[in-house]
Amino acid sequence: MPYRAPVSETCFLLDHVVGFSAVQATERFAEATSDTVQAVLTEAGKMCEEVMAPVQRNGDLHPAVLENGVVRCSPGYAEAYRAIAEGGWVAITADPEYGGMGLPLTVATAVNEMMSGACLALQLNPLLTQGQIEALEHHADEEMKALYLPRLISGEWAGTMNLTEPQAGSDVGALSSRATDNGDGTYAVTGQKIYISWGDNDFVENICHLVLARLPDAPAGTKGISLFMVPKFIPDENGNPGVANSLKVVSLEHKMGLHGSPTCVMSYEGATGWMVGEPGGGMKAMFTMMNNARLGVGGEGVGAAEGAYQHALAFANERKQGKNPYDTIIGHADVRRMLATMKAEIFTARAIALDCAVAIDMGRATGEAEWQARAAFLTPIAKAFGTDTGCEVSSMGVQVHGGMGYVEESGAAQYYRDVRVTAIYEGTNGIQAMDMVGRKLMDGGEVAGRLLDEIEAEAEAAKAALPDLAEAVWQAAETLRETTEWLVARPMPERFGTAVPYLRAFARVLGGHYHLRAAMADRDGVHGRLARFYITRLLPEHTGLLAHVRAEDAALMAISPDDLAA
Repeated sequence: MPYRAPVSETCFLLDHVVGFSAVQATERFAEATSDTVQAVLTEAGKMCEEVMAPVQRNGDLHPAVLENGVVRCSPGYAEAYRAIAEGGWVAITADPEYGGMGLPLTVATAVNEMMSGACLALQLNPLLTQGQIEALEHHADEEMKALYLPRLISGEWAGTMNLTEPQAGSDVGALSSRATDNGDGTYAVTGQKIYISWGDNDFVENICHLVLARLPDAPAGTKGISLFMVPKFIPDENGNPGVANSLKVVSLEHKMGLHGSPTCVMSYEGATGWMVGEPGGGMKAMFTMMNNARLGVGGEGVGAAEGAYQHALAFANERKQGKNPYDTIIGHADVRRMLATMKAEIFTARAIALDCAVAIDMGRATGEAEWQARAAFLTPIAKAFGTDTGCEVSSMGVQVHGGMGYVEESGAAQYYRDVRVTAIYEGTNGIQAMDMVGRKLMDGGEVAGRLLDEIEAEAEAAKAALPDLAEAVWQAAETLRETTEWLVARPMPERFGTAVPYLRAFARVLGGHYHLRAAMADRDGVHGRLARFYITRLLPEHTGLLAHVRAEDAALMAISPDDLAA
């Protein structure tokens, strides 16, 4: 089934729901006019529909392989990647000084989501490069920027990030990779990294690895970690790929999905690297890339959900089964419930991601701490709820297909298999939730309170036009406020067992807020009807989630490992 990029829906959200006009009003992003953004999204959507979507199945059926130390990618990927690079889609937000477009992250978030819906396995490649570009813009010296940024931005070279080791997953501070000073401005990097997405390919000139490693005299833990640029080929005096570096792909992981994306075990054997930033500043520099990736991965979840939804909707409109007024299964109430749920959840997750991106753009454009704090608070929600939505909607898509969904030829299962890892990428969703109830509530709930103030004020204003929906959103926000105040008063360790339901409840209430805004802008249209479905059927879930949050932590931890094994 052909993929259709959701350009009009994205523009509706930008214009009526997430406040993108504030970004356009800043001096930094004044050129991102509505006409410009519409044109950019339209062109990106066309590329997604005509170039990326046709290679979606190729990656699943003909995975990347490692042959004699060389990664061979799926059929059509090289041509599709060239279209991405030549269209400038790697460089949407990058500094124009080095060849980037300099557009807001909000626009990049929308484009990356569409690319994910078209072909998630391939979209991972430019997403990683975008993160590396941002890390270098913030932390590299001028010489490194001049060498690497133009080539990464043009798509001639691609970027990766290397954190995970066999003994050091989420506990990055336990890594053992070492870097020793060569005395000439370079370092010899040695170690093994695992789960390196797009660690190699056969369609770019050079692969640029950002590698976390520890200097010989560095302290233990994350404070002793530094970051190094370790290219596959060492650039010569003209900046062209020269001799091969001392690194290799040991193997490719055999994965549940994303078969077109080579996930590599990388070995660095005294490879030549250059430090990025200061000694011991590796985590600070890498977090620049990781925070970019967290929002990006949340958008990947939304994109995969959109692809799965379109696939299921097309099937429901074609499949004849049973008697109903529509003759096809879309006439059955439960199928209609699933499709409406999918659409409403995608709207919510997309709005959260775009709202987060708007806050990031406003923080960059104004330097105001309030915008930066809002962005930081929304990031774990965007990542976790976006990827949970991808998993849940794609699973529901299989259900809409019935037995055919479990048959690989239908293509429905691929969306679920591909997106499932996004809930693990860039810090599992449990870690995102712990970050939210930990770091993000260290202000005593001030940022959360400002968001809830905004939701309640707008719900109050909407009561004249949509009294029942507005009242439901206001009440949900107030209940969430009470639980937030209760949670802030709890000792930190006692928050973690209820972190996931708290994040989910916050996303639920945000969803009610965005749907209400949409209904106010389109009261008698599809958004008004979808808002009524969400607010009356899905928003009430926040009550059970918040009851989970308030449940006694002792009851959870009283279940011993022996109990679990019984």
